[in-house]
Amino acid sequence: MPEFIHQRHKPPTALSRPRELLLACAPLRSNINLSHIVRIAGCAGVERVICCGHAKIVEKIARDGADTVRIEVHRTLPPVLRELKAAGYRLVGLEQTTASRNLHTYSFQRKSALVIGNERLGLTEEELRQIDDVVEIPVYGLPHAYNVASATAMAVYEYCRQFPAG
Repeated sequence: MPEFIHQRHKPPTALSRPRELLLACAPLRSNINLSHIVRIAGCAGVERVICCGHAKIVEKIARDGADTVRIEVHRTLPPVLRELKAAGYRLVGLEQTTASRNLHTYSFQRKSALVIGNERLGLTEEELRQIDDVVEIPVYGLPHAYNVASATAMAVYEYCRQFPAG
């Protein structure tokens, strides 16, 4: 039987290439959720997070992610989505919609932008019109949806599972 010895703060796994995933967040109600999303990005090797509205990162929560992730703040999301699409990103909304696809079976394109909606309102109609695909995470009980930071973590993990080397 193997002996398991706790290793606190193991060095990060090296990527053979930079991740081509970025996170684009609609204005979020909670800077706590946004800070958790930045921490998730840092842990996953995602180098860029776009925030909208009055975004503020709580460094105690984001930890080293606040230092390693490039954070951009914009007033609103629709112009950002147009720029990302023009730059060749596949826009993937994280939302429950009539035509959303199950995250478990979705194949990400390497150059993707995960578009994250507001905690209560989700993505607006204007934002959804610009999205290429929408993924949702199955919910098997109540409440009807996961917390925005938890859902983002699951979607980012799935992207990283599909592209483990970067």
